[in-house]
Amino acid sequence: MATEDSTLNTADAVGAAAPAATEQRIDPFNVQGARDAEGNVKALDYEALRQRFNTPALTDEHLKRFEQVTGKPPHRLLRRKLFFSHRDFDKILDYYEKYGFFMLYTGRGPSSGSMHLGHAVPFLFTKELQEIFDVPLVIMLTDDEKFLYTRNKNEGNPTPGAALRDFIRFAHENCKDIIALGFDPKKTFIYSDYEYIGGHFYQNISEFEALLTNNQIRGAMGFDGDTNIGLNAFAAKQCVAAFASSYPAIFGCGDFRAPDYAEERPRKNIAAIPTLIPCAIDQEPYFRLLRANCGRMESPSPKTALVLSKFLTALQGPGGKMSASDPNSAIYMSDTPKQIEKKIKSFAFSGGGATKEDHEKYGGNPDIDVAYTYLSYFLESDEELAEIEQSYRNGSLSTGDLKKRCIAELQKFVGAFQERRAEVTDEVRRQFTTPRKLEFKGHPNPTVPGGIEAFGAEDTKKKQATENSEGKQVLSGRGTTKKERKEAKNAEKKAEKLALREKKGTESAAEPAEVPGEKSAAGPGDTTAT
Repeated sequence: MATEDSTLNTADAVGAAAPAATEQRIDPFNVQGARDAEGNVKALDYEALRQRFNTPALTDEHLKRFEQVTGKPPHRLLRRKLFFSHRDFDKILDYYEKYGFFMLYTGRGPSSGSMHLGHAVPFLFTKELQEIFDVPLVIMLTDDEKFLYTRNKNEGNPTPGAALRDFIRFAHENCKDIIALGFDPKKTFIYSDYEYIGGHFYQNISEFEALLTNNQIRGAMGFDGDTNIGLNAFAAKQCVAAFASSYPAIFGCGDFRAPDYAEERPRKNIAAIPTLIPCAIDQEPYFRLLRANCGRMESPSPKTALVLSKFLTALQGPGGKMSASDPNSAIYMSDTPKQIEKKIKSFAFSGGGATKEDHEKYGGNPDIDVAYTYLSYFLESDEELAEIEQSYRNGSLSTGDLKKRCIAELQKFVGAFQERRAEVTDEVRRQFTTPRKLEFKGHPNPTVPGGIEAFGAEDTKKKQATENSEGKQVLSGRGTTKKERKEAKNAEKKAEKLALREKKGTESAAEPAEVPGEKSAAGPGDTTAT
């Protein structure tokens, strides 16, 4: 039960001294709400955070401009201001209208074998952007960063289940989770840092590392002298991952990885392609570093545009986000219908009255109610959500009934996901993780036509191929056989089928929602960019 100032009391241990008041702390490695003098954890103050990071608010004017440029209504996460802040979102819309395309980039830090709902949110939004804009998407799986962070947290000591190979395995499993959300295999490249970094990407890393100082990294990330050097260096990797020039292959151009490839650095016109990054606001410090230094590269890149989200609240209340390190704080994409029901009923913080009589008399507070918050992310109908909010505020909708509606919606979403996830094989995963030219159309009628065709045109004849000493064709440094090409084609067809199933599921979700009790399919922007 919340107090009048919308806080959650966490200082209820018998005999425990209340902690001193603290400010909220939000950075790429910490999301903690402020505490008052009594030890109550307060809801995250997003307006204060936006002002601290100096990021503009996303306004209704941005949403009108989005609809004007794309001809499509904004996604529910935009409409409900759950993506609430930005950098240069207006400029990326102008660029798209003029030249017809840009690159989407986001990521995931694989810290466990299964993603939770909080991880799914930025990917759902990113998938919608990919479909609307019809542009290439790159997804980075930062298995290296998660390994380094875990070792740093444990003072360099290994811990069970957190060996380097475990994080590579987490990346593979999370990759399958992401694919099951319905991304288009023709427009999407997903990679693990451990398995992909090299070539032009690594050249960009080295150059960007030379532009950063230890003091800059410490200031942006909150590191100190005890932080391992791997984490200090990681910022450069995540920054240049947003450069189109780190992925020449997806634009049909040769990569430095290929043997005998003569071009030493990424071409300037690829470097000039702008990027839009949907992610949670805790990742903003990385891209502040990027925007401050991208113009200093040998082949300069534009300042990246960002759309920044709030965190999906932990089950225990509004003072933190879902965390893979606390299984009782999150609904996992692998949870059963029973587990989802139990977690919502047992752990979901309520904004309702202390008693039934109080609730009916004074109403509930949906602003701090976890079940309502989850519905605001996953319930498509604005009309139904508004009706739920009004009924809860006036007390005619009970906390129990609100939780039942939330349980039904989450079971339906997670269950449908699990059906698709079961079809994602290693073969399908390799289709998404193979460097290749992506197929995208962009804006159907840009004011300056021909922009997409201009990139990679000079390399069309090369097709990223050379001849080795035996006369065998080499693509991106790897020989391809007829069997391999056939397997790749089959994987592509299977991945396309999964994407189509997800699209149909999304369309049907716009129809009237299931009512509690009917059969339902069961079941973190952290874009993290990681």
